[in-house]
Amino acid sequence: QVQLVETGGGSVQVGGSLTLSCSASGLAYISWSIGWFRQVAGKPREGIACISPTGDYTSYGDSVKGRFTISRDNAKKTVYLQMNSLQVDDAAMYYCAARGYWVRSIKATDFVHWGQGIQVTVSS
Repeated sequence: QVQLVETGGGSVQVGGSLTLSCSASGLAYISWSIGWFRQVAGKPREGIACISPTGDYTSYGDSVKGRFTISRDNAKKTVYLQMNSLQVDDAAMYYCAARGYWVRSIKATDFVHWGQGIQVTVSS
């Protein structure tokens, strides 16, 4: 059974930082690209970052480029999302997801395994 579990969410003030983690089990982790998405109620899920199976390639959505960094530790089966310079618009439910190949696009429909999500709140 595939499980993706997000941790590290919480509340932060504008300009602050948070690091989210996505831990995986039940899949051949080294073969999967991992993506991060976020969603606000009433809006579509937004792909914000993705990393290739070996970590050699990354891609980012325009809204987070230069502020967020995705990385992975395959020995720990964990992907991280370092979020800096957080703004009120970054507040959302954040999800990690897995797909079995690498492309630069970050489309939710390409991902087959999903975590339950974790809340990030940014206050001014």
